[in-house]
Amino acid sequence: MSALDTAELEAMIDEATVDAYNEDEQLTGLFTVLEEHLDVPFTTVAFGVEVSVGGIDLTPDGRIVALCSGGRMRQLIGILDLPLPSPAPEGAQWIEAYRHWAG
Repeated sequence: MSALDTAELEAMIDEATVDAYNEDEQLTGLFTVLEEHLDVPFTTVAFGVEVSVGGIDLTPDGRIVALCSGGRMRQLIGILDLPLPSPAPEGAQWIEAYRHWAG
């Protein structure tokens, strides 16, 4: 994934949160663009195991998580903790924008 500069990240965040009035609404806006733009499924390695990322979800406690599976294992991994493959899937720049927003 190519590194985006601060101005690019902030422009993406502004796009995702344009109608948001508070932090919860901003999180929902960022989740929505991630859900729309992140090309899933993709395969990566998490905890030394190859997993398939089949989607993302927004948890009740306000975390964006990747829905991962590998064999019989099912695991939710925080999207900011998820190691991305190289090359990163299409739309992964939105994870970078979310990381910048989350600070």
